[in-house]
Amino acid sequence: MRRACASAPVSLLKPYATHIRIFTSPQAWQAVNPELSQSLEENGIRWQLDYLEGECTDQAIASLKHHTEQQGAELLLAIGGGRVLDAAKAAASQLPAVTLVNFATQAATCAAWSPIAIIYNEQGGHLHSQPLGKMPELVLVDSEVIARSDVRYLKAGIVDALAKYYEFRPYQQHNPDDLALDLKVMTARQALDTFRQQGDAAILACQQQRVTPELVRVIDATIVLAGLANSVRDLLPTPGFAHAIHNRLTHLPELHHWLHGEKVGFSLLVQSLMEHDGVADAELLALLRHYDMPLKLPVLRGDRHSALRNIAQQIKFPQACAERLPFSVSARALEQALLATDTLF
Repeated sequence: MRRACASAPVSLLKPYATHIRIFTSPQAWQAVNPELSQSLEENGIRWQLDYLEGECTDQAIASLKHHTEQQGAELLLAIGGGRVLDAAKAAASQLPAVTLVNFATQAATCAAWSPIAIIYNEQGGHLHSQPLGKMPELVLVDSEVIARSDVRYLKAGIVDALAKYYEFRPYQQHNPDDLALDLKVMTARQALDTFRQQGDAAILACQQQRVTPELVRVIDATIVLAGLANSVRDLLPTPGFAHAIHNRLTHLPELHHWLHGEKVGFSLLVQSLMEHDGVADAELLALLRHYDMPLKLPVLRGDRHSALRNIAQQIKFPQACAERLPFSVSARALEQALLATDTLF
């Protein structure tokens, strides 16, 4: 990962290309301009702009791939948050001659670094995770841009990152000699320790729109350490169970205003209730409250008990992975945990 200001990426791009396609969102493009576009023009780099207006869908990926090929661009520069970066990663994986550079303008997820792209439907419902044929050549971060963003994104990013520790650690109980798993947990633990030590100072700095050493370390933990923990692979997969719950929650219209990390935070609570016989892990619960995560679902359509049962029955998790966890993964256990969130808080 390289740290850069909005005008500095041009010096990093020039060795790779002088003809590029930029893929971004209207908000992210505004956050890095006019500095970036002026610098591109001053350095003689030709560029065309492509906006992602909605979700990271198969159609959006196909469109970006087509436009990049049609332009004859040598490099794809993705600027924005998780949806933009994931769509660019998926498109670039189908373009072997095109260099990909990710420029993260938020620290809300580890998408800039993570070796998968998350594909959604037009309504924002999770469809599948797509493995990548290649990774970005560079990952750029402008801490000043992130410091100017809504602190809610940083809080959500912190929770999405600390989730890796709480999701990977339970696998160790039944798999004590798995080196890849140990590496995942060690990296995730380092991110968690960073949040414990510098999280409050980083949140304050973001609220004040100041770049401080603490904010920089927390940004690194949310993007790099979380992405690194997600990148370690072994023959036996260890997918995060809370993220499986999150995937089902994305199909609820009532939750479309929740950020990715907020859905993950609530899902961590559900996992913890399942793991500890209806009593949430005290430290995890304190962290979720500290970072203002939602701990209860909003009003849902129809009978609430039936709605929660339906959610529980539709959460999908590989049976082989469930058998490696030290707690029961069943629709009944999920339903009980979801019901408990209504009465515990």
